Amino acid sequence: MDINNLEYNTERDKLIIPEYGRHLQKMIDQAIAIEDSEERNKVAKAIIAVMGNLQPHLRDVPDFQHKLWDQLFIISDFKLDVEAPYPILTKEKLEERPEPLEYPQNFPKYRYYGNNIKRMIDVANSWEEGDLKNALTYTIANHMKKCYLNWNKDTVDDMTIFKHLLELSDGKIDLRESTEDLSTSADLMRGKKKNYRNTSNKKNYRNNNNNNRGKKRY
Repeated sequence: MDINNLEYNTERDKLIIPEYGRHLQKMIDQAIAIEDSEERNKVAKAIIAVMGNLQPHLRDVPDFQHKLWDQLFIISDFKLDVEAPYPILTKEKLEERPEPLEYPQNFPKYRYYGNNIKRMIDVANSWEEGDLKNALTYTIANHMKKCYLNWNKDTVDDMTIFKHLLELSDGKIDLRESTEDLSTSADLMRGKKKNYRNTSNKKNYRNNNNNNRGKKRY
């Protein structure tokens, strides 16, 4: 063995798409060097077939062949001059940066209610007066009270919720003179406490099983 002809990975060209391996990259480099256009196109199609066999899991991906042709041009560093059944990918197109997406920036005054409450209030404002709007209004108020309790972890009077609802609805929903009370704090928080109790029971049951595991039974 002539050790002078050994190749080390540190001395080789960097693999552009390592999943296909170095042999495929060398095949593409040889295809680039082919001068005859017809022969070069023939070799390119053969390389596409090899790439498809190396990535069988991509066969269920939409536009599977299109993806392979794009990868072929990427591995060739966009130097392969062949005819493709799809629009040829260019380096400029690959490096093109997408337009930034607009992200909604909402800064509500009462953040503990969340943005969805404001959307629900806007929907309620768009409805005609009637039983449906009245039911939606009290549903929103009860949900606001629950959100307030989750944040404050204490009691809150209905008048505070009614004032916040009046403010968030731009003065269009006024329940301050209403004779109907909202759900009590205990009712709104009962489900949360119940879930916590069930979780604690499960943990205790699991701990008891772990403590009993490995003990001899007579």
